[in-house]
Amino acid sequence: MDYCFTKRLDLPFEEAVRTATEQLRQHGFGVLTEIDVKATLKKKLGVEYPNYRILGACNPPNAHKALGAEPNVGVMLPCNVVVYEQDDHTVLSIIRPTAAMAPIGNDELKPIAERIEGQLKAVFDSVH
Repeated sequence: MDYCFTKRLDLPFEEAVRTATEQLRQHGFGVLTEIDVKATLKKKLGVEYPNYRILGACNPPNAHKALGAEPNVGVMLPCNVVVYEQDDHTVLSIIRPTAAMAPIGNDELKPIAERIEGQLKAVFDSVH
């Protein structure tokens, strides 16, 4: 099972980040964290790295249901959305909650993960 949805975009990097963030909001997710991997690696290690941004997305009602079913599922939250540059193009990758939560083995999480994955797939499909 693939652990994420991934595609190449016809958008410049910063526009892809803005579009992904807006589509997350339109589909009920907020971005709790935004990690600029390029800037962090430059600051901490002095290395050059292509543009790479991690968006930590959260849908509070879904998070509440998942935490109610499995308190330790918090180690899997938030849902990560990644936008990065590779070989002169921009890539979007979004976690598949069904794959991420499958090893937990809690049957109560399965329909929650499926619902979240459907919402994230809608985000994925709406970013071009």
